[in-house]
Order: sequence, then structure tokens, then C-alpha cells
Amino acid sequence: MTIGQFNAGIAAVIWSDRINQYLLLRRSDQKDYGRGIWEVVTGRVDQGEGFEDALHREVREELGVTAQVDFILGTTHFYRGAPIPENELVGVVYSCSIDDPDAIVIGPEHSEYRWVAAEQAIELLSDADPSTQWAKRVIERSEIIRVMLPDKLVRIIRQTGFELG
Repeated sequence: MTIGQFNAGIAAVIWSDRINQYLLLRRSDQKDYGRGIWEVVTGRVDQGEGFEDALHREVREELGVTAQVDFILGTTHFYRGAPIPENELVGVVYSCSIDDPDAIVIGPEHSEYRWVAAEQAIELLSDADPSTQWAKRVIERSEIIRVMLPDKLVRIIRQTGFELG
């Protein structure tokens, strides 16, 4: 078997402390993949870019705001479409927060957004397309980790991030 290459990606689960809600985005009907599904911020890591640099760039492009990294939710391996090498991605999923939930300005990748409580997000994503189950799982995990992490640790992560390079 020939060993190929794969792409790297990020996902950002956005949380607002001010309203205690998560941000869900509906993919535009113009997208080539996942039209109309609810998701969180996602994107590919560009050549020469670190995971956190990609995260900050994608959040700015998709939401028009700056996010703070609060913690890492996990890693992922998936195919964006058919399970062929050019669709293969590995990624890092982050839990992030933003200061002003009213500052969101979505870009052309999404047709709408909603701030919802965790239970509402989980319900909306449970009833949706099977391809959204990963988003449901990351919000469930975010809820568990958010209450367990000490505030002091979150403050340190916000200041230093996770990139070691």
C-alpha cells in the first residue's frame, strides 16, 4: 500500500460567557459539501500555517471576530466526502470563546447563525443530518470539560495557547 498525504483542519466550538450559549452556523446552499447542515467553525490548515493560526484565520473569515482559545476538545480523522486520499483530513477541535456575541458577521460560507444553549444545540444536531453528529459530540464534550477546568488554567491557555513552535 502506498502511503499518501492528507490535509489538516481545525474546528472551533464557539462559546459566549456573557449569554452562556454556543454558536451554530448553517452551511450555505452554495457550498460543495454539507449544504444546509448546522455546524461549528471549520476549515483547513494552509501550507506553512499552524493549527492555532488557522483557527484564528478561519474564525475571522467566517465570523468577522477574534476568538480566544479556551481548551482543546480533541483530535479527529475523517473524510470530507468519499473515503479517498484527497478527501482525508486530520484535525484539532478547539473550544473557544468570544467577548461580544452580537459582533458576529457571517461570511458567504454560511446562510445563518444561532446562539443556543447546549441542550438546544444537542437537540438541533441530533435531529439533523448524520454528518452533524460530530458537532453534537464536541458540544457535549465541551460542556463536560468547561465545568471541570479551573478558571486559572483557562486564563493561562488564553494567554499562551497550545502551539509549541
